[in-house]
Amino acid sequence: MTTRSTHEVQHEHADVTGGWLRPVVFGASDGLVSNLALIAGVAGGTSSSEIVLLAGTAGLAAGAFSMAAGEYISVRSQAEQAMAEIEVERLEIEERPLAEERELAAMYAAKGLEPALAREVARQLSRDPAVALDVHVREELGLTPGSLPSATLAAGSSFVSFAVGALIPVLPYLFGAEGLLPAVVLTLTGLFLCGAMVTRLTPRPWWYGGGRQALIGACAAAVTYGIGNLVGTSAVT
Repeated sequence: MTTRSTHEVQHEHADVTGGWLRPVVFGASDGLVSNLALIAGVAGGTSSSEIVLLAGTAGLAAGAFSMAAGEYISVRSQAEQAMAEIEVERLEIEERPLAEERELAAMYAAKGLEPALAREVARQLSRDPAVALDVHVREELGLTPGSLPSATLAAGSSFVSFAVGALIPVLPYLFGAEGLLPAVVLTLTGLFLCGAMVTRLTPRPWWYGGGRQALIGACAAAVTYGIGNLVGTSAVT
């Protein structure tokens, strides 16, 4: 009989949740697109590089704080809701342990375990209330007690990643650029790199992800430039 090596069955999966890469890259991408669009719109309506720089700096600060505040409130609210549901489950286990044990057995039976085995697994897991709570929360809510996301960390990550992305369109103006082109070239390069990094989470080739992201940024800048130009022309006339 042939014995299969353990190396033949071992394999690794990519982190399909994105880990830290997804929020950081998308935060930076958001900063790149939104501030480039803002700068392009203002540049379309005025020839003053000082005004464009002021608008870009204000957009960076406003966007970063807005992203951080929104992320904090969102994640905090989600965590509070999760904690409330976990508390409901804890009280159910404390007040109705046998009913919760039968519920757990029914869940395992529905997943394919033989009824007798499902009841035995549920009985053993239910001996420790802490273990029972952990299992019920995972099975019913899809949560892991004690591993809820940190609102502070989420807000800080969003602030930094957005600010870094939004800074890139401003950099040429900080170094004395008089026109919009250097900001566009630098920003589209950054967007291409962000898009290429995102393809680590997808089966798409890096050039496709990078090109798509750069194209979206270019379209946003072109539209807002046109709007700024129309508004600026109307204001002059």
